[in-house]
Amino acid sequence: MTFSDKLENLNTPKVTAERRKELRLFEKHAAIRFRKIDLLNLAFSHRSFANENPGVSDNNEKLEFLGDSVLGLVVAEYLFRTLPDRAEGEMARIKSFVVSEDSLVLIAKSLKVDNFILIGKGEEYSGGRSKKAILADCMEAIIGAYFLDSGFPPSRRFILRLLVPEIDKVLEDRHKKDYKTLLQELVQKKHKSYPRYNLVEKTGPDHDRTFWIEVKINGRSYGPGKGKNKKEAEQSAASIAYKAFTAGRGPKKPTDSED
Repeated sequence: MTFSDKLENLNTPKVTAERRKELRLFEKHAAIRFRKIDLLNLAFSHRSFANENPGVSDNNEKLEFLGDSVLGLVVAEYLFRTLPDRAEGEMARIKSFVVSEDSLVLIAKSLKVDNFILIGKGEEYSGGRSKKAILADCMEAIIGAYFLDSGFPPSRRFILRLLVPEIDKVLEDRHKKDYKTLLQELVQKKHKSYPRYNLVEKTGPDHDRTFWIEVKINGRSYGPGKGKNKKEAEQSAASIAYKAFTAGRGPKKPTDSED
């Protein structure tokens, strides 16, 4: 059985004439063209949509898995070829920023991915189209689908067109920082300890929560930082603490224990 035969046997959302127009509009935004439009449609299909629609049992998660690997390979190869003087650890650090959720979300938004995602009504109600994880995962699924549809060279060109500007941001120190990692490295070096994150409070209704988190270092609290999820709030708190440390307002010396 060929791959095309297997694709036809998948229980994917039907591509109606109206949906085909929508997908062609996305292709225009992304400057790519699919031979198998069903693959692109599958890349946009979140599991919540499949769960709520009888006859649709497949979603974009396997394409996301594939796309993540293709993305990592393309970025790693590009860094290897263009930065031959950099150590492996430095290239790994650059790659981690470039293929991060935040980076993929920015790209997804630039391509208006949120307008084309197929999600269930419950996920729609909870703001699923703007959730970072859904947008980043969908972007990886699109990359995976394009790789299956058109092969490695076109996929590589597509990825580099989107990500070389992000690589340049990192090289020029204009990228969004991973403050949790930066803070942990700084605290370990200066105080031989680790930051501790504590949830201070949650505000707002269940579908629109705001989290407030503080970080403690050697008994001293920083923050709280806020975010729409715990991960964002921790990054916000870490940013406050890291900037205090680098401005000379951190603990002067390590203590024997933390509160």
